[in-house]
Amino acid sequence: MRRREFLAAIGAMTLEVRYPAVEPRRGLSFPRDHGAHPEYRSEWWYLTGWLHTARSEPLGFQVTFFRARPPFDSANPSRQAPRQILLAHAALADPVFGRLRHDQRAARVALGLAGASEETTAVWLDDWRLALEGGRYRTRLAARDFSLELELEASDPPLEQGEAGYSRKGRRAGEASYYYSRPRLAARGAVDRGNGSEPVSGSAWLDHEWSSTLMAPEAAGWDWVGIELADGGALMAFRMRDRQGAAHYAGGTLLGAQGHRRVFAPGEIAFEPRRRWRSPRTGVEYPVAMRVTAGSESWELAPLMDDQELDARASTGTIYWEGAVRALQRGREAGRGYLELTGYWKPVRL
Repeated sequence: MRRREFLAAIGAMTLEVRYPAVEPRRGLSFPRDHGAHPEYRSEWWYLTGWLHTARSEPLGFQVTFFRARPPFDSANPSRQAPRQILLAHAALADPVFGRLRHDQRAARVALGLAGASEETTAVWLDDWRLALEGGRYRTRLAARDFSLELELEASDPPLEQGEAGYSRKGRRAGEASYYYSRPRLAARGAVDRGNGSEPVSGSAWLDHEWSSTLMAPEAAGWDWVGIELADGGALMAFRMRDRQGAAHYAGGTLLGAQGHRRVFAPGEIAFEPRRRWRSPRTGVEYPVAMRVTAGSESWELAPLMDDQELDARASTGTIYWEGAVRALQRGREAGRGYLELTGYWKPVRL
């Protein structure tokens, strides 16, 4: 490379990127918005669900692909320049095993190591895959001590969160994401827990979210839950916590069994810890049992098992709890879903 080109490449890496703002009234457009949005700072496809083996053993699973745009100018001419970074997490909650099995990967979007299509959901990192083909998602991965291959059928249109997909995460207008969910994906496939492949079936929830400024500077982390309700509805609720542990901002959406959609204001959502669990490995304490209130209804969340901590310091640089939970009302199971608890180790840095 000649000296002038070399200096131009170095200069390009020092220019600060201006990420596009997340604004209301944009609206979501499909199938385009199933795909990646590489101009934004961060993005993720987040797949969780409950599975059952042929022996009716319950399993929770999580597959997440993260895309990040680095803060320097991506005009660097080198083929190896990290214009985009992809990270992936996979986890299996198996009560027989007693604690979360999980794995993580990271790679730059260069030289075919990883990629994310802008046309539809098609994201990969090495041999880990998540793709939307027709009305079905497919995911396949081989982790350290388990493997998973699933087909997930989407029978309903995407559930747009917030105001037509514009989901506020803080008090300032820019503290927001574009966000939609796909609850009630009919899942079937196979899992290998180290003793051979076995068929599984169940239900899953997909979130797709992208943003440039997701968290307010006052926020330390968040609590999030997605519940498929027994009556055919679905609930998504979250709260952003400040550095003292109090609610900084909150929101949520309830999809009724007949398709009616209700969006909750911040004051209508509450998370109340009911029981805490301390990790024997990291010493971090999490409120693994919670009471979640949305409007006039409340649910008690009970974990499939307490030890669902994910140590992701090798990829996203954090430790968090993410696990399968049952939702109870008046002592009876009223739904199943996933609970995510971040910022209990250290404040989250996206």
